Amino acid sequence: MNGSYFGRVSGRTLPEWASELDCASWPQFSLKYILTHPAVTCALTETTNPEHMAENIGAAFGRLPDEATKRRMRELAQDF
Repeated sequence: MNGSYFGRVSGRTLPEWASELDCASWPQFSLKYILTHPAVTCALTETTNPEHMAENIGAAFGRLPDEATKRRMRELAQDF
């Protein structure tokens, strides 16, 4: 979304079902989607903020989305 994604989700509450993926934030939600794409071998989160780094690391833990959940994630993002 060319950098506009986080502006679009700013102020929005994560959907309740994000907890099924052990997500506590939009960055974690987004990274779990990105990191499960078969073409992705490396993700650069490009932050110098230690709080953001810690939050991003949280995406490496917990459950990952299956294909049905990724479809649900895409549909949610299209609504923004």
